[in-house]
Parts: sequence; structure tokens; C-alpha cells
Amino acid sequence: MNFRLHLFELEDQPWFPHIIRQGMLDFLRFMISKLGAYEAAVPLLRELLAKTDKLHFTDLCSGAGGGMEVIREELSKQISQPVQVTLSDLYPNLQAYQYLQERSGGLINFIPEPVNATAVPPTVQGTRTIFSSFHHFRPAQAQAILQDAASNRVAIGVFEGASKSWWELAILWFVFPVIILLVTPFIRPFKFSRLFFTYIIPLIPLGIIWDGTVSLLRIYTPRMLEQMVANVHAPNYSWRAGKAGSKPGKYVIYLIGYPKEDKS
Repeated sequence: MNFRLHLFELEDQPWFPHIIRQGMLDFLRFMISKLGAYEAAVPLLRELLAKTDKLHFTDLCSGAGGGMEVIREELSKQISQPVQVTLSDLYPNLQAYQYLQERSGGLINFIPEPVNATAVPPTVQGTRTIFSSFHHFRPAQAQAILQDAASNRVAIGVFEGASKSWWELAILWFVFPVIILLVTPFIRPFKFSRLFFTYIIPLIPLGIIWDGTVSLLRIYTPRMLEQMVANVHAPNYSWRAGKAGSKPGKYVIYLIGYPKEDKS
């Protein structure tokens, strides 16, 4: 898929029921964590942390924190030191964040107030990441996010858990409906509302399939990302875009950027 269509995602709409949005995000968190979908992103994130000499990063557009528990644990193993993560979102999933905070012993924390990735508050310091959410933004907004990071001299990592392919779309349409029905009872924290809107009134499965389809069509390819950063005013700043991963379900499209060392 060497094209991009910016159709509408349900979870982006202010009118979309919060309970359905959270049910969709909880499923994504469960699947991303179980599949280790961001395995290929860990070395890239480790590189970013090494460039900034920090053991903490703030994740923007965290959704339900999908995959962050596994990412943090793997990073800590590779660095041999505990890494801390702060989750944030325009629509914070507080129950999911509290669940991850408890499971991590506080190494995963969160900002309870809404955080807009296009207008990051100055109180949010250090390396920024955006996992599987950059496609939500139109080109001008996406470029503004990158410009803000570069202007503030902070590192940023953008990771999309897909390779933007037709076979991924086929799996989404023909395999995911079965998977959703099978795994929903095992998603934690447990919610009766999740069962109701999956098996009785299947708004969560329908929302997942629709938004998943639109997400694939929205994702920026590495070439699109390279063209975008070419328009970012970022003197003495390094960018790299590409694809990583070699296993089905574990492909990642990425963009990483960080300020170069001042040798003056």
C-alpha cells in the first residue's frame, strides 16, 4: 500500500461512546501485549534513550497502554536498569493505566489529565513516543508534532505496529472477528460492559474492524515520513525512518529523531 487515505476513525470522534472506545482499546492492549507486536521497536527506543542518557520516556496517545508493559520490561532487561514510562492521552483510560501502574510497581505511571499530542504541555519533559497513533493526525498536524519535538530539542520515536500491507487487511477482516470473540473473556481488568458490547450488541468488534481498516489506510509509509521531516526545521537534529521486524504480526514502521550532540 503506497498510498494514504484519511478516512474517519470512530475512536477519534468526540461523540463516540467512551465505554465502546475503551473496550476497543482494551482489546488492542491485550493483543499487542500477547503478540509482542512492538518487539522490533525496542532496539530503536533503546537507541533514543541512549542518545538522551535517560531512563524515562513519556508516551503520547497511549490509548489503553497497549504493549507498554512488555516494552518497558524488555528495555529494562537490555539496559540492565529499571526504565520508567509515563502514559498520556487526550482521552485517558484511567482504569487501564492504574492497572498497569499496579502491575509494574509504579514504574509505569500516567498523567490523569487530557494531553493533546499537537500541543504538549511544557511540564512533559524528555523523550516522547507515539505507538500506533501517529496515523490519527493529518499531515500538517503530524508535522507539527515532529516540529514541536525538534524545536524543544527532545527525542521522539514514532512506531506503527504494521507494515501497511494487503495481507494485514485480509487478516483483519477474516481472522480478527473470531479472535475478538475468543479472547474477550480473558482481557483484564474485567468489565461486564465489554462482554455486553461484544456478544450481545457487538459494537466493540465492529468498531475494531472499522478502525483497524481505516488505520491501515491512514498509516504513513517510511517514504512519506522522510518527506515530512524534510519540511521540519530542525538544525542539528537527526531523523531516520524505515521498517523493522521480520516476523508476521511484528512488523513496525518507524521514525526516530533526536538532537545531535553539541560539539562546540
